[in-house]
Amino acid sequence: MAGRITRQSIDKVLEVTDLKSVIEEHVSLRTAGIGSYKGLCPFHDERTPSFHVTPAKGFYHCFGCQESGDAIKFLMEIQHTSFTETVEILAVGTNISLEYEEGDVPDRPTVATRQRMLQAHQVADEFYQAAINSPAGAEGRKFLANKGFTKEDAEHFGVGYAPEGWSNLLSHLQQRGFSIEELTETGLFSEGRRGLYDRFRNRLMWPIKDMTGNTIGFGARQLAADDNGPKYLNTPETSLYKKSQVLYGLNLAKSDVARKRQLVVVEGYTDVMAAHLAGITTAVATCGTAFGEGHVRIARRLITDDGSGGEIIFTFDGDEAGQKAAMRAFEFDNQIVAKTFVAVAPQGQDPNDLRQHFGDDAVRQLIESREPLFEFAIKTRLKDYNLDSVEGRTGALHYAAPIVNEIRDPVMRDGYVRELAGWLGMDVDSVHGAVQRAPKASAVNRRGDRHQASQAVEAVPEQNFRPDLRDPVARMEKEALEVILQRPESLSQEQWKALFTSQFKVPVYSAIQAAILAAARNAQDTSNWVQHVTAEVPQPLYSFVTELAVAPLPASTEEDVMRYSRDIMNRLLEVQITEQKADLIGKLQRCDSEKDPEGFQAIQQRLVELENQRRFLRPID
Repeated sequence: MAGRITRQSIDKVLEVTDLKSVIEEHVSLRTAGIGSYKGLCPFHDERTPSFHVTPAKGFYHCFGCQESGDAIKFLMEIQHTSFTETVEILAVGTNISLEYEEGDVPDRPTVATRQRMLQAHQVADEFYQAAINSPAGAEGRKFLANKGFTKEDAEHFGVGYAPEGWSNLLSHLQQRGFSIEELTETGLFSEGRRGLYDRFRNRLMWPIKDMTGNTIGFGARQLAADDNGPKYLNTPETSLYKKSQVLYGLNLAKSDVARKRQLVVVEGYTDVMAAHLAGITTAVATCGTAFGEGHVRIARRLITDDGSGGEIIFTFDGDEAGQKAAMRAFEFDNQIVAKTFVAVAPQGQDPNDLRQHFGDDAVRQLIESREPLFEFAIKTRLKDYNLDSVEGRTGALHYAAPIVNEIRDPVMRDGYVRELAGWLGMDVDSVHGAVQRAPKASAVNRRGDRHQASQAVEAVPEQNFRPDLRDPVARMEKEALEVILQRPESLSQEQWKALFTSQFKVPVYSAIQAAILAAARNAQDTSNWVQHVTAEVPQPLYSFVTELAVAPLPASTEEDVMRYSRDIMNRLLEVQITEQKADLIGKLQRCDSEKDPEGFQAIQQRLVELENQRRFLRPID
């Protein structure tokens, strides 16, 4: 039971807390009269600002949803913290020493859990930034230099390095007074046979921060050519880090985003760095997931999305994956009043490549060359049709009409009807009629996905690839694939390495494993992970992969899901490692160390590597 804070302490905290500053960490405010400010309410969706703040009185009120309160109430609602936790957080920020009622001793581990997690992340952030300037961080510095970034650039964005080794960060945090129980919840560590070990090793580290500048997670890129793990390995979901509600770089961009009413969404950490250094200080990136509803809410509040202006610009690669990403962004366009645009470089380069090869002006020109998202969505696919034939023009119209029908603004919609008629060389009235009769594009896309999946199932007789799940090996491999497809972020770096060196026994599962490894090597992050995998599998297995990707996992809470995922992967990988060791021991016994000393040594080395992997996996229950 947490101790009760005295009324006098609570009043003192409220007296010195700047309500406007607290709220502006989450809401873009503008003047609404003398001593009053307004913005979009953070507690309900709205297009016209009805959320008013009066700092002198210390209260806010929303005339839309009737939410009101003081700084404590606001943070409790936004951060989902208890009353006592919230007061203590505000007290830390205002240097107030709290007093508790006589006989009450605050339960620090319960009250300050979030604060301790933030402190652990801050220490980790400093540790990684110090490590990149050490001799061990040479490869990390070389990588950044090859990308066109200076030491000062790296320091500005807080880029660091996670050293090779199992317990560098763990030991450092323990020396700073953090307990194993506290560190288990941070997402900075994986759990093995002998306890916790560093999740990130020999990787370049980007700190992921919330809008207030607190480090809440990390994005980690592999550096070693022989690292069989995924190219990017991010912090798993924790109570601090929710990837669907975080935009990398927003802590640096938020002021300019609100001032310019512009948000530029790029695809990677280095792209954010390149854009900011080129003067596009409104650039952010998603963290291992596609731009979704949580990001839409952040964007709308920051740019005051009330219909009076503002723009969101998406930059995508010019390849097929980039076009698909643009179409996914298009699905959320109807939730945004601000104008949405797409910026694609002529040769498909990302902002980092452009800056590296053509300078800062090229990045600025990329953003200036943006085109409306609707126009991009239509034109991208029109080139797939033969517009010189009646059949081609008809097919193109059937594709484009649902997209035009999504446009909310009737004036803009009529304008695109005329534009589409011109692009197709068709009568405006015919195009207008087709648009009016067309369903919404989102419904068409969902129906098309189901049709494609059903075709994949029909292409190969089901008995040719449906394993018998009475076989415990088949069942274990199926459960592991469900975890990998649905929760790739739950795998530790060690689990990924083991996955790259293991071999599934069931042929169909082995084919899906190969597709997963190919996707892990090629994908920039885990956004749209299942699509990355399905792009690598034979077409007949497309439906089978999607089935595994939506199969319910036997867990009811996020903690249970993470535990289940970890245990399934460890169980499977330990069995496979044991089998690999048995095969190698047989080879070792047959190998003549005198006639083939190199071969003998190679087998011994591989056995040592496998044993190291096995040691850091939890034992089979």
